[in-house]
Amino acid sequence: MKNLFAKIAAAGLFVLAPVVAQAAEGYSTANVNMRAGPSTRYPAVAVIPAGSAVEIRGCLSDVNWCDVEFYGGRGWVSGQYVQALYQQRRIYVGPQYYRPLGIPVIRFSVDNYWDRYYRNRDFYRERDRWSRGPDYYYRDRDNRARDRDRRDRDNRNDDRNWRDADRNRDGDRDWRNRDRDRDWRNRAGDQERQDGWRDGNRRPDRRDPDCLPGDLSCDQ
Repeated sequence: MKNLFAKIAAAGLFVLAPVVAQAAEGYSTANVNMRAGPSTRYPAVAVIPAGSAVEIRGCLSDVNWCDVEFYGGRGWVSGQYVQALYQQRRIYVGPQYYRPLGIPVIRFSVDNYWDRYYRNRDFYRERDRWSRGPDYYYRDRDNRARDRDRRDRDNRNDDRNWRDADRNRDGDRDWRNRDRDRDWRNRAGDQERQDGWRDGNRRPDRRDPDCLPGDLSCDQ
């Protein structure tokens, strides 16, 4: 009985082993970005030179993106930039070739994948936003940028209003100063005219209006 169970277990492991170890060797057809997720909107983590060998670890069933390994790093590349050897010829990796090439169909999760491979990357800090999808991330980023621009614009308007108010206060102050200067000059002119009038009345050569020409008293 024990031998029977051992044989069954061994047979089960033999059946499961190829599934666990499934992968295929591929080649990049261009200098292509290896990204942190199955979309061109995910951050790029490396550049795979054209003709380089990659290990295809799995591909998505709904979109033609594959999880590949390149020089010990992991990331995602579109199947249109990856070829594999099939029946003595190179073919672009597509869903119709997953099973013949031994490529497993997998799923992608930002949390699990990034926890495993990208903990030391700067973008890892924003994984909560990325986990909702790249479209949400960029929409959220654009909204934050718009909010920041709006705040900056409001701050500029506040600064401009403050400068205008300050300029108006300066204008009012200058206007009042000009009025005071004009009033002071007017008063000073009036005072000068009054002083001139008094000085003219005190001039020693001023004659008595009752003094007639030839009158000896007028010459005194």
